[in-house]
Amino acid sequence: MPVLPFIRNWPRLAGAFLSALILFATPIGAGADTANDPLQPFNRAMFAFNDVVDRALIRPLAVGYRAVLPQQIRDGVNNFFDNLRAPTTLINDVLQGKPKRAQDTVNRFLVNSTIGLLGFVDIASRLGFPDHEEDYGQTLAVWGVPAGPYLVLPLLGPSTARDALGRVPEFYIADPLWQPDEAAVTVARFGLRAVDIRSRLLDFDRIVQMQVDPYLFFREVYLQNRQRAIMDGVRPDSAGKSEGLEQQLLED
Repeated sequence: MPVLPFIRNWPRLAGAFLSALILFATPIGAGADTANDPLQPFNRAMFAFNDVVDRALIRPLAVGYRAVLPQQIRDGVNNFFDNLRAPTTLINDVLQGKPKRAQDTVNRFLVNSTIGLLGFVDIASRLGFPDHEEDYGQTLAVWGVPAGPYLVLPLLGPSTARDALGRVPEFYIADPLWQPDEAAVTVARFGLRAVDIRSRLLDFDRIVQMQVDPYLFFREVYLQNRQRAIMDGVRPDSAGKSEGLEQQLLED
């Protein structure tokens, strides 16, 4: 199959597959003692593959990137990409019924895209418009879609079936640098972003190396962080306090 037609059509195929996973899998609940990980053999294979790619390519590039570029420029690149995904955050603010957050997102985008030099300088935070991110996976969670099984994606890393499904519209909606017909632009966009993110995680490599089972470590960190993101940073202290969390999610 030619590469470009496959790139155009893979989200539809992935969407159908992931929808089936969500439908037939047990949900991952908040505060669950054990993760829903029935695909662990596959996930461990993908984890090992991603680790090989990281060691051979991404981490060396991240080390060089960090060594060559000063902190100020690297911060500017990170700010630029954060600003670039503001339309996605805005769409999901609206879909989740969060008008105040949506207004903050609009204000941030307008300020940083103009006097912030296309987002390279985060002026908005200094003006009282705090940064936050929302995505389609979080929106599906707020709408009550179960997480489905834990899933490690090739190159993209930890996910769940729900979050993987939520990635599909991000490739088509509000990302001007996702251009399947322009492979160089697309590779440069995702490659630079991957290297920039990896460069910010280099200091945590020692912590990962101390883990008996890095796979389980990444799984638990991802699931806990996603739960906090879905709840806008609110962490339920116990199952008895879970009542009213849905209302909390919808607060401005």
